Amino acid sequence: MPSSDQKLLAKIEALYRERFPDFVAVAASIVGEREAAREAVQDAFAGIVRSRRAFRGEGPLEAWVWRAVVNAARKKKGRYAREVQLRSSVPVSNGSGPEHEPGSQLAALFAALPERQRLVLFLRYYADLDYRRIAEILGVEPGTMYANMHAAPASLRRALEEVSR
Repeated sequence: MPSSDQKLLAKIEALYRERFPDFVAVAASIVGEREAAREAVQDAFAGIVRSRRAFRGEGPLEAWVWRAVVNAARKKKGRYAREVQLRSSVPVSNGSGPEHEPGSQLAALFAALPERQRLVLFLRYYADLDYRRIAEILGVEPGTMYANMHAAPASLRRALEEVSR
C-alpha cells in the first residue's frame, strides 16, 4: 500500500503531466520568453518535490503548485531580464534583427499590461481556474482579483484604440 508521501508525489506528477502546457503559458506571460518559462516550471516542480512535506493539505494541491510556478517565473524573470540586457548590449554584425510575427503587436500590448492583470487573465483563460483559486494563488483578496480581472480587458482596449489612431 502506497504511503501518503508516495500518493502526494503521484498527485504532483499527475498535475505536471496534465497541466504542463498551462504552467508554461502562465510562466511565459511573466518571464516573457517561452524557453525561460519552461525552465521556471521545471525549477518550480523540482522545488515542489523537494519541499512536498511542507504541503499541509489546508488548501488544494493545485493552488499550492500554481503559487510555486508563479513564484519561480517571477524569480526567473529577473534573471532572464539581466541576461537579455547583457546580450542586447553586444552589437550584432550581420544586421539580423527580430522577426515580426503575426499578432506580435497584440502580444506586445498584452505584455505591457501590469503583471497582476496579465496573470489574472492567463490563470483564468489559459489555466481555466476559478476566481477563488486565482485569488488564492496570487495571495490577494477576491475583491482585488476581481478588480484586476475587470481592469485588464479595459487596459487592452485602451491600448488597442491608441494603436489604431
